[in-house]
Amino acid sequence: MTHSRRTILKAGATAAALTATGMALVEGAGQAKTLPLTPCTPGATTPSNIEGPYFKPNTPERSDLVTPGITGVYLTVSGTVFTQNCAPVDRALIEAWQCDSKGKYDNVSYTLRGHFYTDANGKFSFKTIVPADYVDQGQFRTPHIHIKVQRPNAQVLTSQLFFPDDTEAYGKNFAQMNSRDGFIDRRCTIALGPKADNHYDGTFDLVTY
Repeated sequence: MTHSRRTILKAGATAAALTATGMALVEGAGQAKTLPLTPCTPGATTPSNIEGPYFKPNTPERSDLVTPGITGVYLTVSGTVFTQNCAPVDRALIEAWQCDSKGKYDNVSYTLRGHFYTDANGKFSFKTIVPADYVDQGQFRTPHIHIKVQRPNAQVLTSQLFFPDDTEAYGKNFAQMNSRDGFIDRRCTIALGPKADNHYDGTFDLVTY
């Protein structure tokens, strides 16, 4: 991730204080306004994970990683980026990269790599495919998507997103693969809807520093 992308515009979202009931309050028009409950735990972030050896800086800005020639089980991941105080983050930077349906990373160009930003409500969505498993230097890796997230002018959180045991793709047994991976963090499992027309819709919310 380049310095120019780390120094991005100041967030429009403000930190919210939590009441004893878990509702977030923000000041506006002279009075407090109640915001919806979030999955955020005050003071906690999305669990971090290793960057791995295949990160590349200077990726293209795009939320559709499915470029010509990419085949597989298609996937759309949507969610919201929150601060540790559970406020949505405007213009948070998200970087995503992964291997293809055969377990290969593109280390020459930018296939299945890109960066994008949240909207004013902290929302994001990106399109990709379900990656395959692979073995790297003797280490087995279950299917996963690498993620970096950064709210404006803050440090970068690096993590990985994983797939439920009942995911159906490429004739693979995801439960078995997940049980073999020494880096898996079940707290970072994408919630998948039912598979339809070779496509999954998934959700995962990110809580950053």
